[in-house]
Amino acid sequence: MSAASRVNRGRAAAAENRAAILAAAREIFAEHGRTASMTLIAQTAGVGQGSLYRHFPTRGQLIHAVYESNIAELESLARQDDSTIDELLEALYRQLTDSAAFIAVFDSADGQSPHLTSIRGKLRKLLSDKLSDRSQRGRLRDEITTDDVYVALGMLAALLHQTPSSQRRGTARHAWGLLLRSLYR
Repeated sequence: MSAASRVNRGRAAAAENRAAILAAAREIFAEHGRTASMTLIAQTAGVGQGSLYRHFPTRGQLIHAVYESNIAELESLARQDDSTIDELLEALYRQLTDSAAFIAVFDSADGQSPHLTSIRGKLRKLLSDKLSDRSQRGRLRDEITTDDVYVALGMLAALLHQTPSSQRRGTARHAWGLLLRSLYR
């Protein structure tokens, strides 16, 4: 929806605008990385620059909100009684493949911001909780630990970080297949 076709509903549209901004940011960051234009994000969301900056005063806050929504999606999946590590890993693979921005969660060189440290901690806890329950381990080999899975995902993230976006899906699929063969029986 273009900005011209939206009617300004003021504060009544705040939640809708925030959701539109997050969806646009996820899409734009996925394609262009974390340095993507904030103007492009606002245009894609169909909101004005003022609305974008009211919700997210800095690029960092917007990036962190996208990370949080990715983690919330994973947490929701993990809370399902019948979910296994297999589904969680598949969801993580999709997020890494679809979002160049989410790759930074695995990039230890990206600094130790308290927010990224928190996101990494939440992700490790999700993995650890699934791996500690025998019924949720899926086909994962018995000796595989949370650290092993995290390192494997970090390897995939590092590879995708260096891969041109036009080749990312094919490279991700190939690397993921290799990693799965090492993790699963």
